[in-house]
Amino acid sequence: MAGNIQIKHGTKMRMAFDVPAGQEPQFSMISTFNKALDESAFLVSVPMVDGKALVADETKKILFRYGEGEEQAIVAGYVDDVVKEGIRRYWKVRRVTENRQFIQRRDVRMKIELPVTYMQDTWALNSEGEIDKEQGETMDISNNGLAVYMNHWFEVGESCIFTLPRLGTASDGQPEHEVVGAICWMRELPKGGPFRFLAGTQLRFSNLDERRQMQEYVAYVKKRYKL
Repeated sequence: MAGNIQIKHGTKMRMAFDVPAGQEPQFSMISTFNKALDESAFLVSVPMVDGKALVADETKKILFRYGEGEEQAIVAGYVDDVVKEGIRRYWKVRRVTENRQFIQRRDVRMKIELPVTYMQDTWALNSEGEIDKEQGETMDISNNGLAVYMNHWFEVGESCIFTLPRLGTASDGQPEHEVVGAICWMRELPKGGPFRFLAGTQLRFSNLDERRQMQEYVAYVKKRYKL
């Protein structure tokens, strides 16, 4: 964890139970942030459902969404205890690594499985002085982000270089495309599959030309696969 959570006392937080990879959480409950206890735990008001206090289930991962404007963030955790302060009761939530940003997109995330490779410039060099890229696969793609299945765990906030595959022909297609993404969230996947983790990334562009190239790539994917 990178220090205590920076949320003001009294901030309204929309809550949702975590869902399997590929599904969208439903933020249908509301809680109020009370205070951070330390860098790994914080207190929130006990949410009400149908007029009754929700009974805590320490086995269920909960997502807390907060913030205003175009960017909203999420902190995730498990209810560790019920704490009484004065006449009020609060959930003590133990944080886990997740800090997603929700970006108001003009584009739409498209479900498509494309083979990708990824790396960081700081990884060790092989005997030929090159960096061995790891293999992954997209779950979805948009003009501004990727969700990628992978076997490497990244910390939230780290940057990673992704290479999207060549699609189609030289005369009517898209060349191999390299993009930089910041890790917004990481999830561990059920055992038994080809990948151990799913990462959500927000793409970064240094200029308008890079952004345009990604938009052209995504537009081709949409047209080619009729999404």
